[in-house]
Amino acid sequence: MRRRTRVAMGGLGICGAFLALHAVARAAEHITLRNGFELICDHRQVYGDRMRLYLDADGTNFVDVGASEIVGVEHVDLPHPTDTPAASPAEPAEEAKLTPEAMHQMLATAGKEHDLDVDLLASVVRAESGGNPHAVSRAGAQGLMQLMPKTAADLGVGNSFAPDANISGGTAYLDALLKKYHDNLALALAAYNAGPAAVDRWHGIPPYHETRAYVARVIHEFNRRYAARMAEQRQVAKLAGGR
Repeated sequence: MRRRTRVAMGGLGICGAFLALHAVARAAEHITLRNGFELICDHRQVYGDRMRLYLDADGTNFVDVGASEIVGVEHVDLPHPTDTPAASPAEPAEEAKLTPEAMHQMLATAGKEHDLDVDLLASVVRAESGGNPHAVSRAGAQGLMQLMPKTAADLGVGNSFAPDANISGGTAYLDALLKKYHDNLALALAAYNAGPAAVDRWHGIPPYHETRAYVARVIHEFNRRYAARMAEQRQVAKLAGGR
């Protein structure tokens, strides 16, 4: 199985380390399926012998599974999106604009080069910078994927505020972390946020509120995007079949 596929399924197969997160926010449910996959859902509803697992409060994104496939349900707290400090802009907002289409193309190109799911990369960008290519954190991380200057230099990124260069460098860095942690998405994300040294020191996700909230936020957003993509594909297939 290609790693891109495994990482894509990681959007629904949340690593066990994620369950140790303690950042307080709204209640959610951790669902374990018979095939070993796990996911976080906002709520669920029975439809005959099927169970609809809603990934957000408004019911826009959901996954349908057989009711008998659910072997475990555990209540968890999902970090609120505002738990992570917002990056401050290095440039006026009007200069930081990047169209969704251009962003998606850059993410798709980088994802194809490193065999990573575009929804995963989009989720990291949202958590890191909110899509602002001129964002700068209090620690000095820069651009869409918030590269520290030394990391950017090591990756050959000359200008971290150039969206394509930042995405290329950030994707390469995330790819290297996934390889280091054997495709354990939670550990790779924790290392992206807190550094590999912290993950190695604690032998898992460090007990830092910001890091744990970050890992939960990215994985939840990845779940949401992955489910939305699957729902869109089902709708397209349905419309095509009705012609």
